[in-house]
Amino acid sequence: MADTLTDFLFPAYGVRGAVVEITTGIGEMLGSRVYAPDVRKIVGQAIAAMPLLASHSKFEGRINLQFQEGKGAIKLLVAQIDRHLVVRGMAKAAEDAQGTFEELVQGGTLAMMLDPDVGTQNYQAFVPTEGAALANALETYFMQSEQLPTMMRLAMSEGRLAGILLQRLPEGVADEQGWEHLQALLGTLDEAELASVDAETLMRRLFHAEELSMFEPRAVKLSCRCDRGSIATMLLGLGEEELTPVLEERGKVDVTCEFCGHEYIFTPIEVKELFSAALGEPLTPTRH
Repeated sequence: MADTLTDFLFPAYGVRGAVVEITTGIGEMLGSRVYAPDVRKIVGQAIAAMPLLASHSKFEGRINLQFQEGKGAIKLLVAQIDRHLVVRGMAKAAEDAQGTFEELVQGGTLAMMLDPDVGTQNYQAFVPTEGAALANALETYFMQSEQLPTMMRLAMSEGRLAGILLQRLPEGVADEQGWEHLQALLGTLDEAELASVDAETLMRRLFHAEELSMFEPRAVKLSCRCDRGSIATMLLGLGEEELTPVLEERGKVDVTCEFCGHEYIFTPIEVKELFSAALGEPLTPTRH
């Protein structure tokens, strides 16, 4: 089923997992920004990874995945998911960037950050970006930061984002031979198949002979959280004095969302009305 995250369990082996497929909203999220094909692929894979990273967590807040400080063409890669499984992602790179994952993120750091809705403090974990693919880098994160042996596969095609994760439960619960057996089965899956086959068919092909418990699918939504109201709040935070030179130079204030690339335009009249409303001042009628 498209646009869902489905958790599953191999009770005999002590191994959990999750599979995700997204087909809606890809064009809206990635279409307004100019990405080279290799960069677009990595952004899509990062988006597909986020529901998998959230699948085992009861954390109520936002999970942020961020790559930074590399020597490759990708200068920044960010993906976010909230507790409602609403996910978005973006990257900053040259329009002509090309290469493998290792080449594009050479020498960078992968950070996982948990931003709670309320209460508890933020959590951050940093690992070197290692591996031939983003999935390998995330496997390293789980092993180094959470001591959880993990196997992950991610894929992107033009109209589909997909991913699957296997994770061994803590020692004493997991079966070592069972874990190796499941890894071997998942190892038969290539990127082209993952990118083109629906989750139900994929699970049947990979694990048809295994005792497997599938849980109720949860809806995943690929959507940016930007809107005109949040942009207006940001402009109020900048202050009218800061915006005046921009209005004088350009005749407008335009803000482009870093994630989806949507442009928000405020005319001089709209900016004046914005600050008047914030101060509770009556608006001067405008003659048209």
